[in-house]
Amino acid sequence: MAENTNPLIDKLFSVGAHFGYAKSRRHPSASRFLFGEKGSVELFDLERTSALLEEALAYVKDLAAKRQTILFVGGKAEARGALERIARRLNQPYVSGRWIGGTLTNWSEIKKRLTRLIELSEKRDKGELAKFTKLERLLIDREIADLEVMFGGLRGLEKLPAALFVVDPRREKIAVEEAAAAGIPVVALMNSDCDAGLVAHPIPANDASRQTIELILDEAARAFEAGASTPTPEVPEAAA
Repeated sequence: MAENTNPLIDKLFSVGAHFGYAKSRRHPSASRFLFGEKGSVELFDLERTSALLEEALAYVKDLAAKRQTILFVGGKAEARGALERIARRLNQPYVSGRWIGGTLTNWSEIKKRLTRLIELSEKRDKGELAKFTKLERLLIDREIADLEVMFGGLRGLEKLPAALFVVDPRREKIAVEEAAAAGIPVVALMNSDCDAGLVAHPIPANDASRQTIELILDEAARAFEAGASTPTPEVPEAAA
């Protein structure tokens, strides 16, 4: 058997991306991504994973080249820090805490809350809250803090995103279902317990590993930056 020379597979292997969960936790849709077991843990076929990752990265790069927005979603402890770091690096919106129901399917109401957050924050920064009493300012500060926790990562999102990039679609089931209802494609790093049915671009790998999550997000960031660096396509003028 020829020795593997795919550097991406080597990267995935080095961070333990091939480790899934026990067979008893396997979702039927994940079967096609697996090739065996080690002890009680099922193993991902990293050749398959690397191919699917390449497809997902090409999709991310294409979205960036078209100046489209990707909403990054991942509230689990292993993902939160890396996800926020990457989203901020790319100037893309993110949800790194609890998903607020209706974020996609009731966007008009969510947008109102986001607008409220931005307006109050700007007034505070400009010193325009000085006219209020101390108690009123305290209540406004608390409102800003609450809104920041719920919607702070969505700053700059003017309309529904072109796609979601999700870490652990099982945990983020509501977000994935809302994306499906809104017709928004999902790219997802998903372990063997996840349903691939609503994921347009699955990346089957160990979503419980902080190192794997960081690797996948870093790869996505590089793909996005490569796409964003391409010149904006010129739109031909309509014929007179």
